[in-house]
Parts: sequence; C-alpha cells; structure tokens
Amino acid sequence: MRTSHSRLSDPGGPRSGTTGSGLAGKVALVAGATRGAGRGIAVQLGAAGATVYVTGRTTGSERSEMGRPETIEETAALVDAAGGRGIAVQVDHLVPDQVSALVGRIGSEQGALHILVNDIWGAEIEWNRSVWESSLETGLRTLRLAVDTHAITSHFAIPLLIETPGGLVIEVTDGTNEYNAVNYRVSFFYDLAKAAVNRMAFALAHELAPHRATAVSLTPGWLRSEAMLQAHGVTEATWRDAIAHSPHFAISETPSFVGRAVAALAQDPEVARWNGTSLSSGQLARVYGFTDLDGSRPDAWRYMTEVQDPGLPADVTGYR
Repeated sequence: MRTSHSRLSDPGGPRSGTTGSGLAGKVALVAGATRGAGRGIAVQLGAAGATVYVTGRTTGSERSEMGRPETIEETAALVDAAGGRGIAVQVDHLVPDQVSALVGRIGSEQGALHILVNDIWGAEIEWNRSVWESSLETGLRTLRLAVDTHAITSHFAIPLLIETPGGLVIEVTDGTNEYNAVNYRVSFFYDLAKAAVNRMAFALAHELAPHRATAVSLTPGWLRSEAMLQAHGVTEATWRDAIAHSPHFAISETPSFVGRAVAALAQDPEVARWNGTSLSSGQLARVYGFTDLDGSRPDAWRYMTEVQDPGLPADVTGYR
C-alpha cells in the first residue's frame, strides 16, 4: 500500500478535462449525486462517455432533511448534456431494501457495474462543540449518514462490480489520511466520519484486490459547492468576491475538478497501483494533467498545510 501523495510522476496515463468517449460502455453509480462533489463527479464521468446512475433523496417533488433545492433529475440532465447518459434514482442509502433494489435495477438494465462512487453525506454539523456539548442525536445521525450509508451501499453494489475485472470503488471524503492524522476537523463527529471513510477505502482495497478491483479514498480541496457559494454570498461567476472576507478561499476549486480526478482514475489502465491509497484532486491533477474549469490546478491540501494552517498570509502562488 502506498501512502498519501505518493507516485507524483506522470505515468503517461489518460488525460482528462475535455469531453471524450474513454468510458463509453462503462456503467457508474454515483451514490449521493444530488449536488456538490457527487454532481461534479457524475457530470465528468458522463463527459467521458459513461452511463451514470445518480442517486439521492431530493427530487423535483421531494426534498431531503437538508432542504436544499438541487435535485437528482437536474444532475442526470447535466450528465446527458455532457455527453453521457444520466439515470436518476431516488434512494435513501440508509434503507437496505432501497439500495438492494437499486443495484438489482442496474444489474438488470446494464448487466454490469464498473465504477462505484460513495459520496453520500447530507448531514448537519455542530461546529466548534465538544462531544459532550453536541447533540447526541445530531451527532449519531451524522455518523449514520456519512458512514453507514457507505457500508450499506458497498455491501450491495460490490458483488455486481466484481463480476467484471477492473472495477473501481471511490470513497469520497474530506482530507487525506496524511492531513487528517494530525489535524482536528473542528467537530468530534465530523472528524470521526471522515477518518472512517478513509479507512473504508483501505479495508476495501484488501478485500477487492483478489477480485482484480481497486478501492481508493479521494478528497476534493476547498470545494465551491452550491452550499459553500451560498454561505459566502457569491455565485460561481462571482466567487472571487468572497476572497475579500475569506482570503484563503482563493485556493478553492469547482466540483468539476474532483470529477475530472475520478474520470482520470476510471480511464487509467494501471489504476490498481493506487489501491488502498488516500488521494486528493490536486495531487491527481499533477499526475494526470487535468485542470479545473479555469485551467488551473489548485493543490488545496498542500496549501492548507504550508500556508493556511501556519497562519501565513493568503498567497496561492505556486499552489494553483
């Protein structure tokens, strides 16, 4: 097993960042694709030609407890527009019967599953509160949404995935193993959830290797998700306005960046070399040569370690 930030030389693998058909004939399940990283991943898999099942709880007629307006139907339409085929399926990944039915549908409709992306989240966090000050109900709900959902989905989806050699499982998290090992993530429950997801990929790597399949954990950097943009009072078109009151926001990235990381991994014939590792979008951009939508390659985790966390003035020179 390699550690985070290993193998940074360019292996001559596939390039991402443009539309293509490198994943034509491939079937992906992006669990938790309503918005944010999941939506970005689904769209970029579609841009590479994949058929993508996009799941979540919010549809055009029903919202999840998060109360946000983005829907799985919108994500599926974006996958179509990118050149792939998007299939929206409402699923609560805490309900085993719903996940089992989803995988059964994929099997009957497609006959295979090549890529599984576990990006389920949808939790509320009580920041800057100790475990004893936090609501136990809210904290345990966070763990269920962030951890149980991934385990339930893997339980049902991986048997279909390993029927075809070369399958790829990606556990989407926040923070590399290297970063999370020495940094408290400002909430007991959030810290535990993200560490658990990284460890899931490590465990799955051992279980999948005999089946010629690969598992990794993958983190975006400071993600300009719909919720993050709203919190800063900006849009994607005006995101730089937020730098005035949050200078380190200059290192942020679009959901497409981590999406291109997934598409690059999925098209790499030597992807098994990453098995069990903790990866970041910025790290993989240096390896595979893809960029964010603006042509930059933001390396958020290196920036946070070397600039933000030591309290240095915001300066993204050399980091994007």
